[in-house]
Amino acid sequence: MSRPFVVACIPAYNEERSIAGVLVQTLPYVDRIIVCDDGSSDLTAKIAEGLGAMVVRHEENLGKGAALKSAFNLIFELNPDVVVMLDADGQHDPSFIPRIVEPIVEGMADIVIGSRFIKGSNTRIPVVRRFGLKIFNALISRKIGGKVVDTQSGFRAFSYNAFLDMSKCGVDGFGVETEQLFRAYSEDYRILEVPVCIKYDDLEKTSSKNVANHGTEVVLSIIKLIVAERPLSTLGIPGSVTLLFGISSGAYFLWYFNSTRYFSIPMALLSLGGILLGMMLIITSLILYSMTKIKSS
Repeated sequence: MSRPFVVACIPAYNEERSIAGVLVQTLPYVDRIIVCDDGSSDLTAKIAEGLGAMVVRHEENLGKGAALKSAFNLIFELNPDVVVMLDADGQHDPSFIPRIVEPIVEGMADIVIGSRFIKGSNTRIPVVRRFGLKIFNALISRKIGGKVVDTQSGFRAFSYNAFLDMSKCGVDGFGVETEQLFRAYSEDYRILEVPVCIKYDDLEKTSSKNVANHGTEVVLSIIKLIVAERPLSTLGIPGSVTLLFGISSGAYFLWYFNSTRYFSIPMALLSLGGILLGMMLIITSLILYSMTKIKSS
């Protein structure tokens, strides 16, 4: 079997301290490296270019998902056998690239995830981050049939066909890893996890502020993806209940007014709000449902 053509994709934002080390350690295991400088104000892009990486730049910070999309656009021209995704902050150890590439080359998987939570991994995760990851992993893994233990790992490899589908992801921020899994599950791709080591030595990178920002983006992405997948049940049913509540409140308001001649402003606002909110949710669910049907046809 001929040697596979492997391309590494690295989104980066103000990573001048770590990008050189990541690139130097990655080069022995891949054929090309593509870096998206996502609006950095430091020397990230110049360092990456100096070390031979193909670099695409954003004028402003758009988010990890947007950076991946820009990098993926360059990968189309290279027609690789395997695409590897890793971070620029040095937490992902490039020496594990052969481990996550091998199952794809051997035809055992379409997507391979470097996992922090399966036997053989050796990662000491900060307490705050570990707690958040457990919640996300439980929610997302259940949604995708329990196929993945470490749903938020950004250290991944894709076959070319899987990469083509991953390039269609629309989330711009940290929720892109979640969207990739939702898409992979819906397309019935074979997903395999392999143990890796991920470093959390830099306290600045794992601050509670960054963890909170990351977590918020992931939560919003999960909500958005679930709503987009099943708009009638996630929006339409609550909308119908809210509309019925508004109508019932309105009927009670009219009965109360006829009986007492007392105009209750709170009751009127409650009724009107329920009717308007319910109608808005129902209309939105119907629009989203129509869009999903058109997209799938």
